[in-house]
Amino acid sequence: MTLEELLARHELEELIFAYCRHFDLNEPERVAALFTDDAVVDYGPEFPDVVGAAAIEDAVAGGLDRIFAATSHHVSNIQLEFDGPDAATGQTYLYAWHRYRDGSPDGELWGRYEHRFRRTAAGWRISSLRLTAAGSRDFHRSAMHPTGRR
Repeated sequence: MTLEELLARHELEELIFAYCRHFDLNEPERVAALFTDDAVVDYGPEFPDVVGAAAIEDAVAGGLDRIFAATSHHVSNIQLEFDGPDAATGQTYLYAWHRYRDGSPDGELWGRYEHRFRRTAAGWRISSLRLTAAGSRDFHRSAMHPTGRR
């Protein structure tokens, strides 16, 4: 592994951590800044894909404003593969806790993020994010993409 790849891995891990931190801090504009202008986010089969950083900001802001009183996202098991010097894919395990504004019981989700990343003039950005679920408890969604267990 080269020094450049080690640095890129660190930058991509920090990008994933920043997504969680800014989401939990209710900073949708900072979440959106982590994505490419043409990024695609797939939060599950119940919703159409969100396309573009501006639409991602609006979608995240709407959820944080209307649905979530608080969230806490925890990621681990980050696995990255490079498709050349300026593109990568990744899979990250996820535990996410949610407190709802409507007083529903706190929701929990165990799953994964499937990412595609692209290096831009501003640094590494997320070009696609797909959320999959292994399980949940009192989560606000009835249908999720499965993690693909055999």
